[in-house]
Amino acid sequence: MLFIISLISFLAINAAPNSFFASGELNPNITEESIAQLKAIYGLDKPLYVQFFSWIGAIVQLDFGISFASGEMVKTEILDRIPITLTINIISMFLIFVTSLYLGIKSALSKNSIFDKFTGQLSLLSFSMPSFYLALLLVLIFAMNLELVPIAGLHSVPEDGSLTYYLDFAWHLILPIFVITFGGIGSLTLYIRSLTIEILKSDYIFFAKSRGLNNKQILRYYILPNLYPPVITLLGLSLPGIIGGSVILEKIFSINGMGLLFFNSALSHDYPVIMGILIIGAMLTLIGNLLADLILLKLNPNFNTK
Repeated sequence: MLFIISLISFLAINAAPNSFFASGELNPNITEESIAQLKAIYGLDKPLYVQFFSWIGAIVQLDFGISFASGEMVKTEILDRIPITLTINIISMFLIFVTSLYLGIKSALSKNSIFDKFTGQLSLLSFSMPSFYLALLLVLIFAMNLELVPIAGLHSVPEDGSLTYYLDFAWHLILPIFVITFGGIGSLTLYIRSLTIEILKSDYIFFAKSRGLNNKQILRYYILPNLYPPVITLLGLSLPGIIGGSVILEKIFSINGMGLLFFNSALSHDYPVIMGILIIGAMLTLIGNLLADLILLKLNPNFNTK
């Protein structure tokens, strides 16, 4: 799977209409001879299939090449920025899971109630609201007008490792994490609500109630065990979309993460960085799906991962 993703990414990047080494991109006065020398240095003068297999051989050694724009190793640039992107997305995925599970189950248990109708409208608003629009709206209201949260960046105090520094860091992450979480709870909440309603119609729920089990026991022993497998699988599949959404949000909030690096690299046609980030994103997605299968196997030893 990773090889196929690598092949598609490589072909797509090389089919792009613009090039970092096109005349006038680097310097309006650059000569064709200088461009040819630069292409030879980066191995771009070789046939396409030779470039691909050379690139694959380097990736196996976790060598993603050298950035056209900065001249630094792509691996170094990605490793410097990936921790903040992973931190934001892992926290957001946890909040999405917990919030959607609560809203979906409670909404199903109180079907057609005011809470159920409110949850339905909130879910519709969630997956119909563009994340970039919500981010700009929150910045305008809470950062610029009310001045309750920082507008952008990650720090307002020196990086000294103190408690104040980490509290300031967390304060800067409130808006980005809220935007990602709000955008992810809508569809998952409706999905969990639908699954819970179907579970409540099952015969084993009827017999559980006839045996005198209360709602908490039914929730713990019957509803949650049947909800976890599809929900965890869906979270694993939604990981690419959450990571992909970081590109725009990190640009809006000026977060120096992998998404902002991808955005700037796309503008400058820095293809080694773009391909490196695509492969890292693919690897994280495959790892996320693998972890989802392992969690399901832990929850249910009879779960067939094949």
